[in-house]
Amino acid sequence: MSERPTSTVPAVEVPAVKESLLNADGVKLIATRGVRGFVDGIVSVVLSAYLLLLGYSGLQVGIIVAGMMLGSAALTMLVGLYGHRYTRRAILLSGSVLMIATGIVYATLTPFLVLLAMGIIGTMNPSSGDVSVFLPMEQSVLPTTVKDTGRTAMFARYAFTGSVFGAIGSLVAGVPDWVARHSSLGRATALRGVFVVYAVGGVCVLFIYRSLSAAIEPPAHDKPQPLGASRSIVYKLAAVFSLDAFGGGFTVQSLLALWLFRRFHMSVGAAGALLFWTGACSAFSAFVSARLARRIGLVRTMVFTHLPAQLLLISAALMPNVQLAIACLIARSLLSAMDVPARNSYVMAVVSPAERAAAASVTNVPRSLASALPPIAAGWMLDHSTFGWPLIIAGICKGGYDLLLLAMFRNIRPPDEQR
Repeated sequence: MSERPTSTVPAVEVPAVKESLLNADGVKLIATRGVRGFVDGIVSVVLSAYLLLLGYSGLQVGIIVAGMMLGSAALTMLVGLYGHRYTRRAILLSGSVLMIATGIVYATLTPFLVLLAMGIIGTMNPSSGDVSVFLPMEQSVLPTTVKDTGRTAMFARYAFTGSVFGAIGSLVAGVPDWVARHSSLGRATALRGVFVVYAVGGVCVLFIYRSLSAAIEPPAHDKPQPLGASRSIVYKLAAVFSLDAFGGGFTVQSLLALWLFRRFHMSVGAAGALLFWTGACSAFSAFVSARLARRIGLVRTMVFTHLPAQLLLISAALMPNVQLAIACLIARSLLSAMDVPARNSYVMAVVSPAERAAAASVTNVPRSLASALPPIAAGWMLDHSTFGWPLIIAGICKGGYDLLLLAMFRNIRPPDEQR
């Protein structure tokens, strides 16, 4: 039986701009990803421990995490629908101010409803990946800083920086407990300091965004616009990505840390160290992703690295002791994030430059929405059992996504893969 013809996406012309400015802007955007990755890494480990210390249940932790995911989806959707009315710089600066406010509120206030409300409208990220309002703007600008042939490598550098600094943040998450043990500060006060660091991170990205050149703004004839010719493929991608995100919602990093606390009685420092190594492995795998994509294509890179990772995630839930569970989680981390630069590159490649911000929003909003409710269920499960049901459900859903993605898009190639 013969294989059906390969579809291709027409190449698009990228307006000529000053390459030196774009390269400098690309470096700055990668730097902001590093700063946000670092503070997200700390928060994702400390958040559940801090909320438990305040007396909240696993279910309440899950509700706050879900609120954060829903809020990210809403903000990302607003950027996609109305972002074309404002400059990219204005949107990025506004997001930075909101990031600062989020950190200040979590550092100073403790009522559940206040934390939930700020989680919904703020920028705090409870997962190891980027689900923030910054994402669609940065993703739409990055491809314009390089030629098509360097696009996946640029996204690999972007993903690497976020992952490696996120891993360092996870490792540093053990510092508040050390400070509490060696000083007169209470544990709650020490953990609260993490949110001060988050606010400081917002100040840093604010100043970096202010230094971006005017070249980040699209030319007058190529202003961002809603989806047009690319609508069909973007909607299909968004639907498929949602299944992956739904599964991922059961194992966002804050809840993975909660499972480690309850299943193996890990300390915050030990859990942070483990998440450091898993994050570091994920970071370096991004470069392997770019090389692999050049050989077998973006879609096959996504599927053939992501599917084995889900089998390892399920295996971690079934392990009888912490050593074997750690081995599975670290092995999984070598593969689980290799799909990220390939996925981002693929989405940006199959749409025109003017549609990139909208495509980034449309593909990320359903991801955030789909991952918003599972944390509530996962928190409830961990209140009633220490078994890794959230990990098993996540692995099954994400494995199904891989098979569906391969079936639907294996023959749709971006311009740089055209033979």
